[in-house]
Amino acid sequence: MKRKMNIRTVLEVLCVFACLDLRLTECKKKEDDAFNVGINDTPDFQASKPVRYLLYNVNPGEGFNLRRDVYIRVANLVKLLNDDEPWALVLPPWGRIYHWQTREISQIKLPWSLFFDLESLRRHIPVLEFEEFLAVSEKPMIEEVYYLQRYKEGWTKWEEKMDIRECLDKHGYSKGKDSRWHHWFFGYGDDVYANKFECMSYMGHAGFIKPFLMHNSSARSVMVDRAETLLHDHFGQTRSWEGRRSMVFAKHLRDIGDNFREKYLGSTDKKDKTVLDDWTKMNKKHGDAKGGPYLAIHLRRKDYLYAHGEEIPSIQYVPKKVKSILEKHKLKKVFVATDSPDAEFEYLKQEFGEKVEVYRFKPTPEEHEKYKDGGVAIIDQWICAHARYFIGSYVSTFSFRIQEEREILGFEPEMTFNRLCNDDNDTCEQPSKWTIKY
Repeated sequence: MKRKMNIRTVLEVLCVFACLDLRLTECKKKEDDAFNVGINDTPDFQASKPVRYLLYNVNPGEGFNLRRDVYIRVANLVKLLNDDEPWALVLPPWGRIYHWQTREISQIKLPWSLFFDLESLRRHIPVLEFEEFLAVSEKPMIEEVYYLQRYKEGWTKWEEKMDIRECLDKHGYSKGKDSRWHHWFFGYGDDVYANKFECMSYMGHAGFIKPFLMHNSSARSVMVDRAETLLHDHFGQTRSWEGRRSMVFAKHLRDIGDNFREKYLGSTDKKDKTVLDDWTKMNKKHGDAKGGPYLAIHLRRKDYLYAHGEEIPSIQYVPKKVKSILEKHKLKKVFVATDSPDAEFEYLKQEFGEKVEVYRFKPTPEEHEKYKDGGVAIIDQWICAHARYFIGSYVSTFSFRIQEEREILGFEPEMTFNRLCNDDNDTCEQPSKWTIKY
C-alpha cells in the first residue's frame, strides 16, 4: 500500500528536533536542510542518530478520556527520551471505543487532528499521525512490539521491574507463515505488520522503560501495547500538566462549542475572561476566569445506573439539588452534558420549571457524520468548561477532563470540583482538587 507523504508535517516534526538547540528564529532556515538530508536523519540534534519512533496502544475496553490520560504518560516518556536521542511519538488512530455507540457512522482509523490541535501537541513533543508514520516508513511495518502484562506470580511489595516473559493472556497478535506478526493495528489489519512481538511483565512508571528502549532495542520503530500499564512519573506535577495543557481541542470543535455558548447561553470568551492563548505562554491563576452566565452539569446515566447507582441522584432529584446553587450564583440557565435518552432529558427540563432554561448540545447530522461521537463529546466538554459553575459525575474521567480544562482556564476550584450526591445524602465526598502546577 503506497501512501503520499505529508511533507509539511514531516518538516514540522524535524524542525521540533532542530529547534531543541536552536533559537526559534533560526528554525525556518533549518527546515530545508532537514528535508535535504533525508527523512531518516535529524540535523543539529545528535546528527549521528536517526529519529526513532515510539508507538503505543491501550486496552480496547478503555474509554476516550482515560486514553487521553495515557497519552500524557507516553508523551512525557518521549520527552525523557529526547533528553538523550531524537524520538517522535506516533499517535494511535482512534476507533472502536465503547462509548461511541452510533452505528450509522464509521468510527475507525480516525486521526488525532479530528479532535486535537496538532500544533499545540508539537509544542510539547514531536508527534506524527499514524498515516504520516506509514508515509515516511520504507515498509508498512512496526519493527518491535512489546505487550505489557502483569507478573504471573503477583507481588507482595511494589517495586519497579520488567522482564520479557511468556504471554499470560490472549493478546490478539498472531504469527503468520511469513514470520510476520499480524494484529488489528488500529483498523489497518494486514496492511500493517510487525517483525517482532514479545510479552513483557511490567511494574513501574513510564520513565522506567526508557533505558530498555535506548539500550535493549535498536529498532527504528517500537510499539508498547497496553500502555495504560505505565504509571505517571510525576502525576499532578509540572511536567504532567505540560502534557495535559498541550492537548488543546481542535479549533473546528471549539468553534462549534463557542457558537453554541454565544447563541444559547450568552457566553463569549471576552466577557467570561476565558480567552485561550498559546498554552506555553498561558499562566492563569485561580479566579482569572469568570465563566458564562450558566451552570453546567455532566449527568452520566446509562451504565452508571448499574455501576454506581448508590452514588448518583435520581433524575427527579437533580433539579432539587441544583436550584439552590442557581439561586446562590444568580444563574437562570443550565447546560447538561448527558447520555440520557431524549425522553428523560425532556422530563428533566420540565422538573426545572419555567424560570430555568435548560439546554443540551445536539449536532446536526452533518456535524455528527464529520466529527463523530468523539467530537460531539468534546463539544460538550468545551461548553461545560466555560460555565460559571460546574457539577460533575462521580469518578467519571469525562468530568475529570472538564475539571482539568477549567484549571487551565483559571477558574476557582470551588466552582469546578463538585458533584451531586444521591437522593438521601447532601454531604457526600466531593472530588479531589487536582489543581494546576506551572
